[in-house]
Parts: sequence; C-alpha cells; structure tokens
Amino acid sequence: MNHLQELLSVYHPHEARALYMLVMEVAFELTPTQVLLGKDKELSEDKQVLLQNIIGRLVRKEPVQYILGQADFCGHTFHVEPGVLIPRPETQELVNLINQQHPTPCSVLDIGTGSGCIAISLALMGHQVTAFDISEDALRIASENARMLQANIIFKQEDILHPSPSTQLWDVIVSNPPYICQKEARQMDANVLDYEPHLALFVPDNDPLLFYRAIAAYATKHLTPSGCLYFEINEAYPNETASLLEETGFCQVSIHPDNFGKQRFISAKKK
Repeated sequence: MNHLQELLSVYHPHEARALYMLVMEVAFELTPTQVLLGKDKELSEDKQVLLQNIIGRLVRKEPVQYILGQADFCGHTFHVEPGVLIPRPETQELVNLINQQHPTPCSVLDIGTGSGCIAISLALMGHQVTAFDISEDALRIASENARMLQANIIFKQEDILHPSPSTQLWDVIVSNPPYICQKEARQMDANVLDYEPHLALFVPDNDPLLFYRAIAAYATKHLTPSGCLYFEINEAYPNETASLLEETGFCQVSIHPDNFGKQRFISAKKK
C-alpha cells in the first residue's frame, strides 16, 4: 500500500489528496507538479522514514497542523503545537468584522489568545493589542508567533475567571473562549477530541456561558466609553449569549453569521 492509499483508508479522497499534497509542500518542499511527476517517489531514505512517520500520525487522526507545526490564518503562517487550539478558518471572519467596524487603529484586548492568531492578525492591521491567556504554554507559543511575524503585542498571564485588579481600558475586547459543553464531546471528531487542549475547548454542561459572563463583567469595567465587545459563540446558545450581554448592560447587541450561515459571532457596545 502506498502512502496515499494509506490515507485513503481513513480520509475521504479529496481530503486525503489535500493532506498528502500539503505534507509534500511543507515537509519536503515539493510542488503539486513535482508530485505528479513522481518526485515524491525519489525521496532519500531519511526522508522516506520521515514521510512514513507523518503518514502514520495522520492515519491515527493527529491533526496535520500539529504534525507540521504550523497553520495559516489571515494570510499569515502561525506556529502551533498541542498546547494551543488550531486556528479555525471561520475565526478569520471575526478578525475581519472587528477591522471593518474599527478601520482606524484602536486599542484591543484579546482574552484567551492561544496561538495569538487573533491578537497578531489585528496588530498587523495596525491596532495596539494586549493579549491574555491562563496557559504558560499558550503565551510562549503566542510570543514566538509575534516575534516571527514582527507584531508588537503585550502578553500577560491572566485567569479571566479571577482577574487581577487593573485600571486599564481598551476600545475593543475580543474573545474566542471555551464554549463546548461536555455533553457535546461525543459528537466531536477524534482529531479534535484526542489532540487539542481541553482547557481551551470545554465548559461545564450546567454553565455553558461561564466565560461569556466573566468576560462581559470584565468588559464593563475595562472598555472605554462606547467600547465594543466581540465573541465567537456556541451556535447552540446565540440568543442566551445576547440576553446575557443585554442584562450585563451592553447595547446594540448583534449576532453575526459566518460564511456557512451559522450563528457564529456576537458584538455589543458598552452603554
């Protein structure tokens, strides 16, 4: 069985071919044309061993982004490893929404920065960005990405459920917090459930809005007058999240669909 056939035994044909071509391009610097010409069959013995290792990990459903150590987001390549979530394409829409609604540079706080993809993308668009995360691993990876992409970010370790006292204000606060209920885990793909950090994914079944409540409360104290709050949300709780924001004292609460029509984002303005 050749390598592509191994992938075809686990993935749909289109996904298997896309994964194989991505591995060839990133790990072995072979273009699709070179692969079609059979250059992937001419790898050195050491590279053949490496390729077999990569294929084995893919067959076990390890995310290709962790295997290759990188993921693309908003036109930039970010380093990723199992200590952070893999940036999702739909989250790019949240970055674009913020930048469209704030075309002139403003101060931004990203809560739960992970790989730094939101914070760094906004900084590279000209905004002044601070980023919080509770995880030392995440802050290390995000700092590495900021250095690599030459983005000026202030990073701080912070537990947003128990935030330290501060008088700092921001024009925009954004977060893609943990929002998947434990009961939803059985419906998730193995490559997410087995490999991505549960700390960044899950909330208790009895409190699905745990982080939204904490961040909204924090935002009431740390947004400038008429400052804006943005979230990526669980599509199962858009109305509940909107009600929470209104009850916390926000106005102009809007739910925004992603490109697939799912209710994915929410924005609100401080009164």
